[in-house]
Amino acid sequence: MSKKIFSGVQPTGNLHLGNYIGAIKNFVDLQNQKDNHCVFCVVDLHAITVKQDPKVLKNNIRETTATFLASGINPKKSIIFNQSLVPAHSETSWILGCIAKMGWLNRMTQFKEKAGKDKEKASVGLYIYPVLMAADILLYDATHVPVGEDQKQHLELSRDIAQKFNLDYEVPNFFKIPEPLIQKNFSRIMSLKDGTKKMSKSDPSDLSRINMTDSKEQIINKIKKAKTDTDLLPNSDKDINKRPEAENLLGIYSSMNHQSLAKTINEFSGKNFSDLKQKLAEIVAEKILPISNEINKLQKDPKFIDDVLHEGAEKADKIVRKKVEEMKKIIGF
Repeated sequence: MSKKIFSGVQPTGNLHLGNYIGAIKNFVDLQNQKDNHCVFCVVDLHAITVKQDPKVLKNNIRETTATFLASGINPKKSIIFNQSLVPAHSETSWILGCIAKMGWLNRMTQFKEKAGKDKEKASVGLYIYPVLMAADILLYDATHVPVGEDQKQHLELSRDIAQKFNLDYEVPNFFKIPEPLIQKNFSRIMSLKDGTKKMSKSDPSDLSRINMTDSKEQIINKIKKAKTDTDLLPNSDKDINKRPEAENLLGIYSSMNHQSLAKTINEFSGKNFSDLKQKLAEIVAEKILPISNEINKLQKDPKFIDDVLHEGAEKADKIVRKKVEEMKKIIGF
């Protein structure tokens, strides 16, 4: 059965191994599955929910696109574009914002996490951006959306909004109800310095993450210095969640080697962390360095990247224009 897949990545710059394993690597796998129709978006409208330097944002949009391309997302197989080039996203977001309920948005935990203690100073955009995310998904009649644990709540909101629109306007099948695509393999990558925290570019320590543009020496050094506990590696997955650093390093190895966590645990059962770190550094460098080199090469040709985005935006606009016109007629515009 064919799937229509939509997903996006914010152009935050300096993408890291967590972004690759948690999202981009999965995008490539989905693209290469027969009969899948994939739309991958650089969600720059989401990025401006917090203040951005215009020049840095422009560069980050290109860098994120370069990472897509270097990782194997093919513009001949998938649609790649940045959100702001397709006005239908903003237009649909306003309409869906008039459908969504305040109570639904008040339950969104990510706003509370990102706004911090001083919610009064957070932008309105940060509060309502789950509605824009719903617009992103529903415009393309996406049947499936790859999501991590931290995004499941937003997909549920998209489903609620779609169902309410269809019910309110008595158009049962106008918006498709998207299903989550949960990665079967290990996908939540944690900090190399603290196995209880997600790998993040905002961590002040560069040793906490492997950047997609790191050199071989940097990759080896960061994995060598990754935090561990004092015990030997586990013999089974029983109680492994009580050893977050072991679980994280074994999980990264599993994902990069396309094998189950159980198989990796068996491979390193009872061994020292140094054995795992050596092999992990080898496999991460082997997979990431070609991507890093291609990112650097692509970034030297910004016109090529911009052309990919504009061509993708034209394809995306053709898909969504008809949907928006139908939606306007339903509403009474």
